[in-house]
Amino acid sequence: MPRVSKSTSSAELAALDATAQAALVRNGDLTPLELVDAAIARVDAVNPQLNAVIHPLFDQARAAAARVPDAPFRGVPIVIKDLDGALAAAPYHLGNRMLRDRGHVADHDSYLNAKLRAAGFIPIGKTNTPEFGLLPTTEPEAYGPTHNPWDPSRSPGGSSGGTAAAVASGMVALGHGGDGGGSIRIPASMCGLVGLKPSRGRVSLGPDEGEAWSGLVVRHVLTKSVRDTAAVLDLLAGPMPGDPYTAPSPTRAFAAEVGAKPRRLRIGVRTDATAGLAETDPACRRAAEEAGKLLESLGHSIEVASPAALDDVTVMASFFVIATTGVVHEIAELARIARREITSDDVEPLTWAQYELGLALSAVDYLNALADAHAWTRRVASWWRDGADDDGFDLLLTPTLCEPPPKLGDVASTPDDPMRALARATPFAAFTAAFNVTGQPAISLPTHRSDDGLPIGVQLVAHQYREDVLLRVAAQVEEAFPWDPLPCMSQ
Repeated sequence: MPRVSKSTSSAELAALDATAQAALVRNGDLTPLELVDAAIARVDAVNPQLNAVIHPLFDQARAAAARVPDAPFRGVPIVIKDLDGALAAAPYHLGNRMLRDRGHVADHDSYLNAKLRAAGFIPIGKTNTPEFGLLPTTEPEAYGPTHNPWDPSRSPGGSSGGTAAAVASGMVALGHGGDGGGSIRIPASMCGLVGLKPSRGRVSLGPDEGEAWSGLVVRHVLTKSVRDTAAVLDLLAGPMPGDPYTAPSPTRAFAAEVGAKPRRLRIGVRTDATAGLAETDPACRRAAEEAGKLLESLGHSIEVASPAALDDVTVMASFFVIATTGVVHEIAELARIARREITSDDVEPLTWAQYELGLALSAVDYLNALADAHAWTRRVASWWRDGADDDGFDLLLTPTLCEPPPKLGDVASTPDDPMRALARATPFAAFTAAFNVTGQPAISLPTHRSDDGLPIGVQLVAHQYREDVLLRVAAQVEEAFPWDPLPCMSQ
């Protein structure tokens, strides 16, 4: 990371990760207010081109800078996705135009956002998201599309696309996201960032939810560095009151894994999508193959191998039932907020189509889908090592996506086919969604570029609750093959 001082330019400051920005405050080089003002200036300069930050919180951020606690990330600006957790006194619209028109505002912090504030982060804005996070692109009717900072004609991914665009463009060093089928890893790949989906139960979803989409959804951050990803996981991990389950505590801090040399690992490589759901673009296939060669050069054992259960297409039927009945629950929550029945005029056509499909499912359909998903998970998990001495694998390496970032408007519905967007979304979740079903930790790393310069991520998946292994190897890859971030868009 570059050295900085009070004379540091906006572009130099924007290039720093959150750990480096926090060090500036801790060493007295900058005040929290100076960090916040610099980030606000970058949002003002860049956001009109990207439409990533839809709810500026500048006055609140400046006020918070005056009273921010003495904590690990004191004064570091952050953005919060407008989904997946409440932020007190901030708009909370879930990508929905009805909530936008009502001016809905949260009256409390989620546990996650309370922990971020306690760690010293200062929210400066909330970011764009597709309605209810249903798509791997960020183009809601309520707020319009977010543009990819690498190519504004392209999607930044979704559903955490607004956050990814804000981080990749240099507005902030990191931002909050959620992942129910790839919604951290997909935009991380499309925008050239580090995106970790933690294990199920690692980060509390409370106090408003015990679980979301029956355990498919987890929450964390998108970052510029593995060390930021690890450090924030230490801050967010752990049980909170009322959580229905929690991941086992790690043996040591996740941050301690960054720089720790991994033992020789057995890593399987798969470049064909789960159950053949989509064709893998040659650029994405090549990225995984080259990442495998890099890992082999670092001393790991690489084999073309993957769990046989990944060829079983029936798991996606279970995923669809769980997600679709989740939409029914979300519409019920929308009705509670509005204090009236919700109609098709209140939501986008895709949302309403999924709602109607969900209503047609019975409780038995839902429970059968959940049981099938759990049985499939046990088949997948048996491929990984339970210990260092058994004959399983330590990691699975795949492309993060089947295709490079699509053009804006490509992953979209039509008036006569509201489900088109969901069908077109398949190539962007075909490698990721399986591990929301299993609950395993998975990380997207920005190791490659397409021929036209677009980011291409690769995904590493570990055994249940083994974020430590993921972070150790991710940091090793980062050191051996540093990626060049997007030059800061603001001057």
